[in-house]
Amino acid sequence: MFDDVFRGFGSNLPAFSGASAFGDGWPSVEISDGEKEIRITAEVPGLEEKDIEVLLNDGVLTLKGEKRSETEDKDKRFSERVYGRFERRIPLGCEIREEEIDARFKNGVLTVTLPKSGKAQSQVKRIAIKG
Repeated sequence: MFDDVFRGFGSNLPAFSGASAFGDGWPSVEISDGEKEIRITAEVPGLEEKDIEVLLNDGVLTLKGEKRSETEDKDKRFSERVYGRFERRIPLGCEIREEEIDARFKNGVLTVTLPKSGKAQSQVKRIAIKG
């Protein structure tokens, strides 16, 4: 019953989308949007650096790759693990200094740092809230 209530939460977020054998929303990501940079952290347990591709095209960051089975299917009796291809698209919504993008991978966590252009930084405007 509880599974039905919470099923679908987070799968229709407008900020990003994805499609994979794992279902929408894999890999799990955390997005930080600071004044000077956007930082995206993705949890990709069981993968190695060589299994992941990071692309930037027309203001959209794409994370894609494949998680392969470690054993042949004939040896499995039961498995809850999921294997296959994944692709996650994250619209950035601002200009990025492409030559300064940094991607690092450690312990199953991919961190992509995208420095904002000077123009993107100056476009931020704080709006006063009146009581």
